[in-house]
Amino acid sequence: MVTTEELIDLVVEGIQEKKGHSITVADLSNIVSAPAEAFVICTANNPSQVDSIIDSIENVTRMKGDERPSAIAGRENALWVAMDYGNVMVHVFTPDTREYYDIDNLWSDAQITIVPDLD
Repeated sequence: MVTTEELIDLVVEGIQEKKGHSITVADLSNIVSAPAEAFVICTANNPSQVDSIIDSIENVTRMKGDERPSAIAGRENALWVAMDYGNVMVHVFTPDTREYYDIDNLWSDAQITIVPDLD
């Protein structure tokens, strides 16, 4: 079993393999009412890329960390897909959907880390 930090790193690696961008990690570990220890949020350019990123995250976390999500929601339309790893929630958005739901600002008291884009 990997630590939360190691799982976050694997998720980010999966996102970056498929050119996901605007990656934000929200550390929710000090927020009692939070549903997870961390949120990893990123943007994909279109629904096809959302799907590719989800596949990549699943592969990287399984192969390198022996971790699998307990649930994946939103794959049908692929505008916002949420992956539940228990202690880490992953959110992959298309640009308009991310802007509309604005979950980056949902936990204002979370420690936010911006992961630089690779390109």
